[in-house]
Amino acid sequence: MSAENNFKAYLAYSAICVVWGTTYLAIRIGVSDLPPMLFAGFRWLLAGPLLAIFLLFNKYSLPKMEELKYIAIIGIALLGVTNGLVVVAEQWLPSGLTALLISTLPIWVVIIESLVFGIKRVNITTIIGIVLGTTGIVTIFLDDFKYVYNIKNLIGIACIMIAMISWAAGSLYSKQINLNVRPLMSASIQMIFAGLFQTLLGLGTGELSSFTFTENSLFAFLYLAIVASVLGYGSYIYAISKLPVSFVTTYAYVNPVIALLLGWLILNETLNNALITGAIIILAGVWLVQKGSIRSQASA
Repeated sequence: MSAENNFKAYLAYSAICVVWGTTYLAIRIGVSDLPPMLFAGFRWLLAGPLLAIFLLFNKYSLPKMEELKYIAIIGIALLGVTNGLVVVAEQWLPSGLTALLISTLPIWVVIIESLVFGIKRVNITTIIGIVLGTTGIVTIFLDDFKYVYNIKNLIGIACIMIAMISWAAGSLYSKQINLNVRPLMSASIQMIFAGLFQTLLGLGTGELSSFTFTENSLFAFLYLAIVASVLGYGSYIYAISKLPVSFVTTYAYVNPVIALLLGWLILNETLNNALITGAIIILAGVWLVQKGSIRSQASA
């Protein structure tokens, strides 16, 4: 990779770290007024065409017909399922806690690499990291039993776990597929497929009757559609096309810190000792998993 492409890839990675840390707050604000699937689906149906039109004006080529099915699979896995479930979960879970749970993403990447794709990434460092990550989550929930006994919170937590599996699998699948389409154009088409998927779900479950913007939800929607989607997701697709997935997913270290602070400052979400301690333990575990993964790659 040339020095210019290397710089662009790391710049894209930096954008992911910052921009996506703010999305949890925006989702929490939006979903307090809007039904989840249409809120998510309309976001991508605005962002995808906007990005595609911009790219076409800059002489980017559309993907070939035979590539569309692969782009659809990646888009639905990364956005349709993952983002949809995160939005559903934030109906009940605080934005900071949601971001913290999602910070376990590198752990899921390692597990799926090993079990599904047959890529050996497990060593003693990785195992210790997984144990630490799990310990951090237990620390948080032991301090506040409402998350254990409230069925909606349990559904929210389950949604986050499934979302992480889908995101990790979609990211790894995208690395196995060799497409001729440029990454940003692929991202725009993925957004459109994901938006159609989520919108059809929303319409099918009767969400349209309760879809009414307020000033706050409109601002959150536009921020997510333009900044988080076009800039953030475009940056992610570009970064994983140039850098190892295991490295790019370390944005999960930064996102929860930003989300926890914003949730505390703006939405008055809880930021107690147990949450801070759990966050530190989880991030330490994720760091060890990442370190173990890099060691395994070096050995290979």
